[in-house]
Parts: sequence; structure tokens; C-alpha cells
Amino acid sequence: MLSQSVYTLVNQQNGNLAFKLFEFDNNSYFDHIQRNNYFTLILITSGEGTAKVDFCDYSFKENTLFAFYPYQPFMLSAKKPLMGISIQFHHDFFCIYRHHQEIAANGILFNNIYQQPFVYLDESSKNTIIHLIREIARELKDEAFRKDEVLVSYLKILLVMATRIKLEQQSLQGAAKDKGKQQFMIQNLKNAIEDNFRVKHSASDYADLLNQTPASLARFTKNHFNKTLSDLITERIIVEAKRELYLTDKTIKEIAYELGYEDEYYFSRLFKNKTDISPQIYRNTIGFNRGES
Repeated sequence: MLSQSVYTLVNQQNGNLAFKLFEFDNNSYFDHIQRNNYFTLILITSGEGTAKVDFCDYSFKENTLFAFYPYQPFMLSAKKPLMGISIQFHHDFFCIYRHHQEIAANGILFNNIYQQPFVYLDESSKNTIIHLIREIARELKDEAFRKDEVLVSYLKILLVMATRIKLEQQSLQGAAKDKGKQQFMIQNLKNAIEDNFRVKHSASDYADLLNQTPASLARFTKNHFNKTLSDLITERIIVEAKRELYLTDKTIKEIAYELGYEDEYYFSRLFKNKTDISPQIYRNTIGFNRGES
């Protein structure tokens, strides 16, 4: 598909990898838990298997496009040999938080706690994505003026197209499901979490808000999101914490307090338990005060 298998772009200021595109023809790249400090897109062009993501398991097949955010744990176990293409890019190269108004990928393609972390591509969508990947590879290969600016432009288009596909699939999935009580309940639960995750952290709080018993709401959440309600609440808190750590210079104590935790050390333990790194290390490697004490 591509004239060579690996293309890279290095950040000239610090020598770190800024952007990488590579083909793979086996599962050895992703058959163990990944916790990368960059965004990862993986297009499976052949094969099938199971993806373990944030402790949930999802079956996948060919023409699947995965989207993982920094430090999100994932691994791909193959049932049939995997072939495909991966794109990896660092926050320094392109930040989805800062460009949210342009591409709207954050909360849809990435950091979407309510949806599976991938989309299936039909033939037309796959050809569109592959065409953009070829253009990216061509630009990476050439030593042209302002290569980074052109790459960012192609990456934006790629992310917008993938986000459109996911939005369309969400709409179709919603239409295919029960249009009555269940869909109403799904939206009510999402709204309740979005409105209250900073102040209400327990599953019982949301059962009370929605006039449900904890047991019935737990079953509903597991059936529709493949996660526990506590997982959904905590993931939403962690997503917001990452955003604050990346975009602001607020202290960890301030961020913890704004998210409903008076004990910053408890909050830090929760963050590390879910991401495998502390809030301070996340900030030092990813965020606003990167490299500062």
C-alpha cells in the first residue's frame, strides 16, 4: 500500500518523536498492553480479533479504525493474522484539546467513555481514509517546505472524516435500538453524569437522580456500555482531569478540589490507578507545564 513501511517526523526542538506512520503485517506490535504517551490510530485492513481497552473486551474485524488517546491501555489479540496501518502523533505536534472547535474529535473519536473506541469503515470510507494516509506518507517522504503544516492539515481532515463516520454510526445505532424507554434512559444517564460528575461520584447518587434502584441501573449500564456505572463516572472524571492538566496551570490540589476531592492525595491515587501514572508525571510529559517543576 505504501512504498515503504515506516515514516517518521522528529521534533527538532527536543528530538522526540512527533509523528509516525507505519504498516504492520502481524500482531507483534500490539499483542501486549500499550500505554503510549501519544495519540494512536490503527486501521485494520485484514484479520480479526479481540481488543482489550480500559479493561473491556471488544471483538473487531477488518476495516476497523481504532482511536486511542495518550496513556489509554489497550492491546489487540488476533484470531486471524492482522495487517494494517498505524498513525501515532504527540500532543506537541497536534493537540485535539486545543483544536476541538475545528475537528470535534475529543469526546467522539477520542475520550468517548460512552462508545466503543473504534469505527467500522465501509468500502467508500475505507478508500477515503487510505487516500489520506497515502497523502500523509507522501508528505513525510518529501523534504518540502513547511512539511509539518501540511501534515497537520492532512491529519485534521483525517480526524474530521473519522469523526463524521463515528457520528453517523452512532446515529444509525441509536435508530436501530429501542426508540422508547431504553434510548431515553441512555440519554438521561449521560446527561446526569455530564451535569454531576464533579460533585457526585457514587453509583447510588445516580440511581437516586434517575429514580432507579442501584441494581437495575447497574444492569442497564453494563448492558449498554459494557462498563460498570462506577467506571463510567471515574472515566469521565479522569478525562476532565487530563484536560485540566494539559490546558491549565492549576495546581493538582485545585484540580482535585474542582472535581470534588478535598484530599488531593486520594485524587492522585485514583488518577494513577486508572492511568498508571501520577497527575504530576502526566503534566510533566504531556501537559501545560511540561518540563517545569
